[in-house]
Amino acid sequence: MELVILIDYLIISIIASMAINYLFRNLAKERGILIDLPDRSRKFHARPTPLVGGLSIFTAVILSGKLYIDLNNLNGYMPDFTFQLIVASVPLLIVFLVDDVKGIRPSIRLVFQIFLTMYVIFSTGIYLQSLGDLFGLGAIDLGIFSIPVTVFCVVGIMNAFNMLDGINGLCAGCAMLTLLFIGFYSNFIYDSMLILIIGAMIGFLIFNLRIFGKKRGVFLGDSGSNLIGFWVAWIAIYCSQNQLYNVEPIAMIWFVAIPFLDCVGLIFTRVKNRISVSSPGRDHIHHKLMKRFSSEGTLGIILMISTLTGFVGLYLINSFPAWVSTIMFAIYASCYYLVNIFYSKNKNRIN
Repeated sequence: MELVILIDYLIISIIASMAINYLFRNLAKERGILIDLPDRSRKFHARPTPLVGGLSIFTAVILSGKLYIDLNNLNGYMPDFTFQLIVASVPLLIVFLVDDVKGIRPSIRLVFQIFLTMYVIFSTGIYLQSLGDLFGLGAIDLGIFSIPVTVFCVVGIMNAFNMLDGINGLCAGCAMLTLLFIGFYSNFIYDSMLILIIGAMIGFLIFNLRIFGKKRGVFLGDSGSNLIGFWVAWIAIYCSQNQLYNVEPIAMIWFVAIPFLDCVGLIFTRVKNRISVSSPGRDHIHHKLMKRFSSEGTLGIILMISTLTGFVGLYLINSFPAWVSTIMFAIYASCYYLVNIFYSKNKNRIN
């Protein structure tokens, strides 16, 4: 697919997403369903906001995808991976929409995430078989650990993006950057419908960032953040394990660095402090930055760091053996946590 055609499909998916977000937002408002109400403990938005972002993104991808298939005479030729990922996304959306409305226990959410991941594994035969040459000693083949490690990674990324969904634009923005890096690095973006997912996210962000006005906002909800995390995880796995794309798995860690490091750091901190990992809190990276910057400033800082991190990862992968990227990421992660600790302690002294 040529770049010009790619841009055409991007525009189509953006327009479709904008129209669907507008439609679903109005329906939610009129029917009084899927509305996120503000409170003073965790949710600081000024007015009730529809939680239809995930549903809108999915619907936009389906509609623009149908157009993509028809225009390219691909009816009956949809890749099995794409088809099964869409099939798994339907129950994911339904269950987490229920979670948005009524709330579901964390244990049930976890079981369902594992079930859907297992479904994709056994329906497509795709999973993490190799981690690449992480340490310069040859490729690490996972063998009997392939499926457990795949489940751990997919569920982990889903929850990482869900945890990141704390300010407007952050979850979808980071996911969009990740998919752009994966797509252009692997060239997967040229022979797939990945561009439609990116366009659908842009259409959502126009409403999520309230570009059309403060009264026209839309949120992802748990349904949207889990859907996005699910797609990002599986696209990363698919590209890193498919010989057609010649992608080093360590590159994917660089592309999801901020959600990944934030999630891991939060887990260790909460376990250390004997706090439930699944409990809500204001101890994420964006919460810490918002003590000093506005929400818009915080969004810009995190997206800028994510972009720079992705380019550093690309440079290392293209210029050095994979094991160099492993060492450099370990150094990067150490610096990230040291700055995080220093920032937190320094802020506590000031307070």
